[in-house]
Amino acid sequence: MAVDLGGTNFRVCSIQLHGNSTFSLTQSKVAIPRELMVAKTSKELFSFLAKQIEVFLKAHHSEHYHGHIRRRKTISSEQGFAEEEIFSLGFTFSFPVHQIGINKGLLMRWTKGFDIADAVGKDVCALLQTEIDELHLPVKVAALVNDTVGTLMARSYTSPGKSGTLLGAIFGTGTNGAYVEKLDKVTKLKGDKEAVYDKSTGEMIVNTEWGSFDNSMNVLPNTSYDKELDEKSVNPGIQMFEKRVSGMFLGEILRLALVKLVKDPKVPLFKDDNSATNDMHSTTNIAESSALFKQWGVDTSFLSIAEGDTSPGLRMTRQTLDKDYGISAASAEDAEAVKLIAGAVGRRAARLSAVAIAAIVLSTGKLASQPTTTADVKAEIARGPGAQDKGTAHASEEDVIDIGVDGSLVEFYPGFEDHVRTALREIPEIGEKGEKRIRIGIAKDGSGVGAALIALVAAKMEKPESIDEE
Repeated sequence: MAVDLGGTNFRVCSIQLHGNSTFSLTQSKVAIPRELMVAKTSKELFSFLAKQIEVFLKAHHSEHYHGHIRRRKTISSEQGFAEEEIFSLGFTFSFPVHQIGINKGLLMRWTKGFDIADAVGKDVCALLQTEIDELHLPVKVAALVNDTVGTLMARSYTSPGKSGTLLGAIFGTGTNGAYVEKLDKVTKLKGDKEAVYDKSTGEMIVNTEWGSFDNSMNVLPNTSYDKELDEKSVNPGIQMFEKRVSGMFLGEILRLALVKLVKDPKVPLFKDDNSATNDMHSTTNIAESSALFKQWGVDTSFLSIAEGDTSPGLRMTRQTLDKDYGISAASAEDAEAVKLIAGAVGRRAARLSAVAIAAIVLSTGKLASQPTTTADVKAEIARGPGAQDKGTAHASEEDVIDIGVDGSLVEFYPGFEDHVRTALREIPEIGEKGEKRIRIGIAKDGSGVGAALIALVAAKMEKPESIDEE
């Protein structure tokens, strides 16, 4: 099993691996109530999470769940039950933690709108396990997984060909990346006496936490809208890169830009007398209760609607402005302005995402090995892009740099990957040749499947010797 707490939703799933890079997945998803994201105690949040696991077991593994309950009532054993009766759980927890074991991690700080001071410094696996045990569920938290590590693992399992996956990245509610690094370059480990890891592979997965890149604001773009968003956020001065890239914040950046324009008497946005045409034949009006005037009132999905709108007169955008944001009878010019601004916000996010990807590709030296021959590369280019993963048709398998991505932005925002690739080509150290060697593929359900894979390995590594297995 796997659970995923990575943003505004909590996901519970069970995964069956078929062993041929495919899997079957059963899942449920529930929104995290806003009040629990800023609860006074960690128990309020984690008891809610455990309850969702119970609901899932009853709905999808009813026989297993009720069988466990019956055994608890009739059997007494100090050693517990056989392993096959207990679900090993991979806990995808997409917040900064100091991980000191496969299923132990101390919360360093909250991000993505969460702010529960009581949980900081505590072992999040223990917090969840305590609430699971309170409900007497047949579940053991076997592994703590960051969603990017899970995405990396899931992509490694499902990726085509034999090339290993270098990077797992999330571009959704939040953003982060985890990649495979040479062990001798991970110098911090030398001073960490608590760290337990396998030296035999010569490699280690590094969780970059790139959402906090340049919190000191030395190089990141910083508009007045970025500044206002940060000042009014629950974590000012933190996650500055994420606040310019992730889906949680892009809608708010657009909202702040639109509000400033609406309040400027010199700007003709949503002002009827400045519209050349208005096919609704009525006066443009913004309701006083419009979500446009409320913090977080504009959802990032609206950027996708505006960017992908090819309807005559941008009718889809205008209908959304009316239905969701109380802006009635917006003109085609209004919609065009919104589309341009939304496009600029989304394009900047994609280009910054490319910077993060490029940093990993360059720092690991993966571009140092050149493609086999110029003729091979030309032949691949002539065949055109691959059907599923862009970049796969541009280099031989051994030259491919495989990257797994997940998240609503990269999956649903029109042209997001195209903007990323354009930016990659503009980086001199990568260029057109290097960009064509980078294969970017969606790692569907990465946080769930990846966490389950890690939980499976962790459970096999730690089997109680006292339990008789047949």
